[in-house]
Amino acid sequence: MDVVSFLAGPQPQHGIGVVAPFDFALDRELWRWVPDDVSLRLTRTPFVPVGVSLDLARLVSEHETLRDAVRALGASEPEVVAYACASGSFVGGLAGERALCEVMRTAGDVPALTTSGALLDALGELGARRIALLTPYTESVTRSLEDYLAEAGVTVVGRAFLGLTRHIWKVPYRAVVDMAREVSVEGADALFISCTNLPTYDVIPQLEAELRVPVVSANQVTMWSALRAVGASAVGPYQALLMDATAATAEPEGQEGVT
Repeated sequence: MDVVSFLAGPQPQHGIGVVAPFDFALDRELWRWVPDDVSLRLTRTPFVPVGVSLDLARLVSEHETLRDAVRALGASEPEVVAYACASGSFVGGLAGERALCEVMRTAGDVPALTTSGALLDALGELGARRIALLTPYTESVTRSLEDYLAEAGVTVVGRAFLGLTRHIWKVPYRAVVDMAREVSVEGADALFISCTNLPTYDVIPQLEAELRVPVVSANQVTMWSALRAVGASAVGPYQALLMDATAATAEPEGQEGVT
């Protein structure tokens, strides 16, 4: 029997276009949320010699930059396009986020979303109006995120930030967990870990078990929202956003924690 004929070729794929900042280094983390019948088509914004800051957030979210990136992705025929950058999509407030989506929709003639818009949708899904906040950013960038959330009616009840301006993707899981443990979650409906360049996939279950609140991250909400747009579900065991909240906050059996 012809093995190739037996296998019937590759499985048909839903395509998700992803525009990421030039320094994005966590492609593999995005893929971990993606089921087998979905493919990511990634592109990056042009390099600019600026550290992580409000200036960089504005530069990597310029309308012409996103327009060109989405047009380039068009050759791969994605069904939806996601702008995978938290700071670039919250720096302009709610109106700025909506404008980014409109630019991408127009350029690609497909639905479009951003990390910060997906965050608000995820918080709504969880019924979270009061959150704790963890970021790798400087204080000024963190404050800009708080302003965006406040504009959307979300109150930040506790916060912590690392003050980094580069190499955020090199922050180890242990540092993320340690910082999360320092954030006050009293009165919070959820904890949000910002920045698509900060690794979070494996720490979400442990933090939910420890803190007893849903934990959402920038990459998680981006993939959750993009996958919903193509009729698919994100893959993420023991993550409250992706499953029954009661089960998600139980201690995962046999899973090693980050201590």
